[in-house]
Amino acid sequence: MPTALDRATNQRGPFIAFAAIITGVAAWSIWGQDLFPSSDPVGEPETWTHDQCITWMKKRNLHPSPLSTTAELIERIKANMRIPRS
Repeated sequence: MPTALDRATNQRGPFIAFAAIITGVAAWSIWGQDLFPSSDPVGEPETWTHDQCITWMKKRNLHPSPLSTTAELIERIKANMRIPRS
């Protein structure tokens, strides 16, 4: 005589829903919140927009101030840029 647990495991709907939730949580933990990472700005920082400056600083955990001007952000970016090693 089948038990309630046997009947629940024989149904496919709840199993597929549970598998989808587990897959989604695993994907979120692997890729983090930024599933589609934005590209790093290229070129000279003087030519970057305000949003590109914010993106560059956020990717490096420099915590840009929302009240900063583009000139202030560019100054901080130049101070934090690394010298390329040859």
